Amino acid sequence: MKRKALFIINPVSGGKRKDGVPELIKQYLDHSQFDYQTIFSTGIKHARDVAREQSRFYDIIVAVGGDGTVNEVASAIAGTDTTLGVIPYGSGNGLSRFLSVPMNAEGAIKGINTGRAVTIDAGKMNGRWFFNMAGMGFDAHISQVFADRSTKRGFTGYLKSSFQEIASYKAQQYHINIDGVVYQREAFMLSIANSSQYGNNAHVSPTASVQDGLLDVCIIKPFPLYRFPEMGFRMILKATESSKYVEIIKGKNITITRSQPGPIHLDGEPREAGVDIDINVMPGALKIIVGDNYKG
Repeated sequence: MKRKALFIINPVSGGKRKDGVPELIKQYLDHSQFDYQTIFSTGIKHARDVAREQSRFYDIIVAVGGDGTVNEVASAIAGTDTTLGVIPYGSGNGLSRFLSVPMNAEGAIKGINTGRAVTIDAGKMNGRWFFNMAGMGFDAHISQVFADRSTKRGFTGYLKSSFQEIASYKAQQYHINIDGVVYQREAFMLSIANSSQYGNNAHVSPTASVQDGLLDVCIIKPFPLYRFPEMGFRMILKATESSKYVEIIKGKNITITRSQPGPIHLDGEPREAGVDIDINVMPGALKIIVGDNYKG
């Protein structure tokens, strides 16, 4: 009996055209295993709405896009028997890279044929799902700036916004409670890592695991502006923990009170939030297809 798959394609993610994706699916998907449909999303939350409405009719729902598209689809099917697949078309593709999903469409589709699926943890921040990375501070500020400006989507535009904003951004004070232990910290940004990386192989928390029942609270302390490139290189080299400006604490239940309200981000997508933030790990929340090289 064939399995049923639905491909939800975000036409704007990563600034990449996806007109040819249906033809690639037709060419590389194993039709002896799957009956399938494709649909293009038409705006914010549309992918989530479609996934929620259609999940009971499909065995696999495939997000074709970046981490934001993955978040929308995964938020709709977390906690169900429906499996998530990903064809990465974003600017960072953090969760896909962590799970060794091929970065080209042909390879990712062939991986769906193989169907190697694992169950991974997720997080919730103020009741909203995230699956790769959430946070507040500078990266959330940049996510908001990037979304508000008519900047071309993609890694280059994101990097340009970062360089434009970093000199004027001010660190905040944070009261952080991690499983009952309290920390007072001044931070440039706080990243809550389920996987190890933001995307583009920039690893903020190299020992993070999506299957350990824990989230990594990554505290990036204020650092001299001239050391900004060094921080980037440390992420690429998986060496952030050796920096005196980085502190990583693992935990399950996290509450954060910050000095002022402002943006947060969930898998790179900006949201507004108040001063009080509640974060919890949701163990084994999502079934997802991974690449052959994923070691768990």
